[in-house]
Amino acid sequence: MTHATQAGPAEDRARRFIEDSYIKIEHAFGADLAARCREELWMATGLSPDEPEDWTRPVVRVGFMSSPPFVEAANTAVLHEAYDLLAGEGRWIAPNGLGTFPIRFPSPQPPGDDGWHVDMSFATDSPDFMQWRANVTSSGRALLMLFLFSDVGPDDAPTRIRKGSHATIARTLLPFGEAGMTLGQLSRDGYASTADCEVALATGAAGTVYLCHPFIVHAAQPHRGAEPRFMAQPPLLPKGAFDPALPPSPVQVAIRKACALTF
Repeated sequence: MTHATQAGPAEDRARRFIEDSYIKIEHAFGADLAARCREELWMATGLSPDEPEDWTRPVVRVGFMSSPPFVEAANTAVLHEAYDLLAGEGRWIAPNGLGTFPIRFPSPQPPGDDGWHVDMSFATDSPDFMQWRANVTSSGRALLMLFLFSDVGPDDAPTRIRKGSHATIARTLLPFGEAGMTLGQLSRDGYASTADCEVALATGAAGTVYLCHPFIVHAAQPHRGAEPRFMAQPPLLPKGAFDPALPPSPVQVAIRKACALTF
């Protein structure tokens, strides 16, 4: 009599990533570390947690932060293990900080940046960000990551995620080969076809990290809660170009499965 082999935790995480476009890692870094990072982010905004009367904008953006608390948060043992699992062992660059930070405040005003989109992976010579590109091998990006530095509930402007949307985007990118598509092209042609995907919310306690497929379709939303939401949305960068001689990572398996390819 033979017994089926049960998948271990790592195999289960990889399978869920390939199917859902993301995995959620709770306690990826500590609450105390998250609090230290929030202190620095408050300073960077020029605002105060004790003066809500000055929270007049729905979103304040802070750029790249490379001080020790952010480097530590991005490089915990739990996260390094997950980077290896999803992007391929040793095929990614250890983050030297985190950014950018769209810090969202409770506000009746629309944020103006809450459309569905895919984060682009590489630039052209044009200064127009609508000309940034993504291609089917995800050149320039191994993962999209969402780092929660504050507790985020359903009313606290959690990022909206279209589960399984990476598969549709992979098929959309396929005919464009290595050149890929621009943000403008994908905005016209790619996102509407993912409208039927189930929507998940990137909620969790401070210290939670969502590791997402580079092709995931996601969107911001207005803040309906009481306390500001602190989150970083950096890429995980690959060490080099896609190498078909290496065993495929779950990122690549997801693309192959979506496109019925062997590249």
